[in-house]
Amino acid sequence: MIEIINEVSNAESDNQDLLRRSQQPPLPHRLTRTGKSDRYDIYPTFNIGSGKIFYGYESLAAWLLQYPLVIIEGFSGVWWNQVQAQLELSISKLGKTVKCIQMTRFLKPSAEIQELVAPFLGTRDAVWGTRTTLEISNFFQEERLKGYRPEGGCDCEVVLGPGAALLHPDAPVIYLDVPKNEIQYRMRAGSVTNLGVTESDEPAFMYKQYYFVDWVVLTAHRDQLTSRISIYGDVQWENMVNWIRTEDLRGALGALAKSVLRVRPWFEPGAWGGQWMKERFAGLNQDVVNYAWSFELIVPENGLVLQSDSFLLEIPFNLLMATHAREVLGRHVEYFGTEFPIRFDFLDTWEGGNLSIQCHPTLNYIRTHFGERITQDETYYILDSKPGAKVFLGFQQDVDPVGFREALERSKTMGEKIRITDYVQEFNANKHDLFLIPNSTVHSAGADNLVLEISSTPYIFTFKMYDWLRLDLNGEPRAINIEHAFNNLNFDRQGEQVTKELISKPVLIEQHKDAQVWHLPTHSEHFYDVHRLEFEEEITVYTQDSCHVLMLVEGQSVTVVSDRSSEDFQYAETFVIPAAVQRYRIINNGPGKARVIKAFIKNSIDNLK
Repeated sequence: MIEIINEVSNAESDNQDLLRRSQQPPLPHRLTRTGKSDRYDIYPTFNIGSGKIFYGYESLAAWLLQYPLVIIEGFSGVWWNQVQAQLELSISKLGKTVKCIQMTRFLKPSAEIQELVAPFLGTRDAVWGTRTTLEISNFFQEERLKGYRPEGGCDCEVVLGPGAALLHPDAPVIYLDVPKNEIQYRMRAGSVTNLGVTESDEPAFMYKQYYFVDWVVLTAHRDQLTSRISIYGDVQWENMVNWIRTEDLRGALGALAKSVLRVRPWFEPGAWGGQWMKERFAGLNQDVVNYAWSFELIVPENGLVLQSDSFLLEIPFNLLMATHAREVLGRHVEYFGTEFPIRFDFLDTWEGGNLSIQCHPTLNYIRTHFGERITQDETYYILDSKPGAKVFLGFQQDVDPVGFREALERSKTMGEKIRITDYVQEFNANKHDLFLIPNSTVHSAGADNLVLEISSTPYIFTFKMYDWLRLDLNGEPRAINIEHAFNNLNFDRQGEQVTKELISKPVLIEQHKDAQVWHLPTHSEHFYDVHRLEFEEEITVYTQDSCHVLMLVEGQSVTVVSDRSSEDFQYAETFVIPAAVQRYRIINNGPGKARVIKAFIKNSIDNLK
């Protein structure tokens, strides 16, 4: 059983609905568990021991009053006016005085900043930009920064906002963070702005600037500040903060890097979304029309939730990568650095619709046009399907590229329906099938599937060609990107070649008394591979200095035992085994055979270089 404690009044709760636009509730700031859950857990946590996480602005105010000057840095999406108001109130209650200075006074004019970031955003109607080369200092007026002097006349002066650490090299730093899903909920409500911009904008444009500019700049800035940060705070709630001392956070990160771990998933509805997750995942809002995606492990946006006593504090997964990439990735860190390379997410079309007909960019194209290092090579693992469910994959034999493009253009401009199987092949989608989708391959998941998408990390570079003439959930046409698609499509993937090369043929590679290991070969262009572990009782796995990403795809639950931890995982839960774990056992807790999918980096990644 799970008891959720959120100490907010009804008025605050109503106000938060105006500040964030989402039908998903915020992460609870307190969570009490009694007994073991036998259901998929939407709030997985990592226990770091008692007395490590503190609650509230009053406790934070008491800490900062030790110093005459404190820097409060933070990520995008923080409600800085709330932070200032709560600190001033809390310090006043303690009988002390404070002077707060927000970094907005040192920023370049908003119009100048918009001109600065424009080269990385492309035209306004472009879906994608290019990863920025800007640094945090580029957003501020250098002379104003140099002219800053503490004003004094109070018990504590606080400088707060992104870039605050630029003002003083020695003052202690508090770092405040907000998970990326919450940033997007706030963005949709217009309660936050992009870095250095005074007004909110259309959500799609704001997200583009977050992805290609703000998050790149602010993550690099945070990583440079690591040695200076004394306190790390989570402010994803209205007028609340949970915080941890850096020495305890370092200890938690070190433990995470050597433990079995699971990120907090988050869920989104969509035009084609289905009902599978809604029906099976306890705790999801049942008033939502559907759920199209679950971000199971998209680490640029997922977080890890620490728990101490009943208090929760979420940190971004990339903070673990910034500090312990070697322990997580093992021998592959030389290539990937601090970028986690494997992605797991759910595509739910159960009683929903078909995904768009789409493709993803080649490696050279994504590097040249968008500034990414690796491209979006995918697979579809069919976790569940209804009879008759389909996957669209590859072209029909002797397809006419010109005729295909003409049909797509007419559909886009004149609203003509396309009989897509005149051009694209469809295959029956059966439970445990693995379809291979290297970059430049035309594909789509059909209705009535629950797809586990196993992929390389990039996740927004989808070139839609045909979307069945439907509107999005806001009643607007979805973006169609025929030009980008035809700059990338591989028309050689057609006919029988698709069946031979793009549908994985399982091969038994290990046989034990009551366990088997099946190799589900991926395409030569995939840098990752897939095994399926099948066992009645238990199986032992060696990481061989490589990170593993796993999911229980059949069975009730498993217990994963390593030298440092023992964790239970339920059906459909994703979990990560860092390379530093070396060896682990998976024990089947339910009746019948357990099946676990394991994705990992291939021994050779020369095809990426």
